[in-house]
Amino acid sequence: MATDTLDVQNALEELQAIDGAIGAAIVDYTSGMTLGTIGGRDLDMELAGAGNTEVVRSKKDILHDLDLDDEIQDVLVTLEQQYHLTRMCGNHEDVFIHLVIDRDEGNLGLARRSIDEIDRRLELE
Repeated sequence: MATDTLDVQNALEELQAIDGAIGAAIVDYTSGMTLGTIGGRDLDMELAGAGNTEVVRSKKDILHDLDLDDEIQDVLVTLEQQYHLTRMCGNHEDVFIHLVIDRDEGNLGLARRSIDEIDRRLELE
């Protein structure tokens, strides 16, 4: 692996280092398989990843049904105390990164940029 690339575990560690990060999951939504999780405090990141697989599949089906020739960049759920950001990986067609961010400690725009940089460097076997 080249020095500027990341495996799943190193990518998860970098995701957890994003300001305000509570937990993260990297998920293959076609198989429904969670490739890895980190953190979460009281949240089950495995369950969060699996649950968001259904959200991504549903959104893709809706885009197809609406005959929209476009791709999902991310899906955001805003809670009173957290952001749940599901960001599609640009370099891995069937993979997304799910990041839970504390609203008081994190910055959504910077988190998106950080995820994109981690995605760019992520190498899956």
